[in-house]
Amino acid sequence: MRVSIVLFLFIIQLFFFLSFNVESSSNSCCSRNLIEDVCKNFTQVDPTLRYKFCIDSLEAGPGSRCANRTELGLITLKLLLNNATDTQCYIKQLLGKSKGLNPIFRSNLETCLELYLSGIFDLKEGIRAYESSGYGGVFGVSAILWSGTRCKDIMKVNKGAVPPLKKRNNDIIHLSSIGFGFTSVE
Repeated sequence: MRVSIVLFLFIIQLFFFLSFNVESSSNSCCSRNLIEDVCKNFTQVDPTLRYKFCIDSLEAGPGSRCANRTELGLITLKLLLNNATDTQCYIKQLLGKSKGLNPIFRSNLETCLELYLSGIFDLKEGIRAYESSGYGGVFGVSAILWSGTRCKDIMKVNKGAVPPLKKRNNDIIHLSSIGFGFTSVE
């Protein structure tokens, strides 16, 4: 009798263990499918957004493989904030090394820095709104999108020079597009 109780308890534990592992892997699979579906929809709405960029960005976010749609939105907004903050820091570094730079180029960098400072402030407010309600944040995303787009346009003025912020601005623009998908559809 004692052996059958131990065997029964072992089978129950094994069942729960296997159920948990199957459920965990199916959540991962579902999140992968969710990321693919979201990126497919977003790239159809915004043809400038590259599908691979969307997939790579969302999968790079911590916790994205187990996230639902609302959580993916928050992950995207935080990725956008991290990229914008890093770009702001990079601009400060460029300005710190720019003693012999063309005055117009320096002025353009200073303008980009101001744009990113303002955009980051608004994005933080948008993230707070999204965190508290699971939606919103459109204003913050549009502010940082405007910062990236305007900076990209300003830096094009420097003919003959490779814009040092081109990739960073483009990444901000594309991440903003993904962010819009989450904040405006919810």
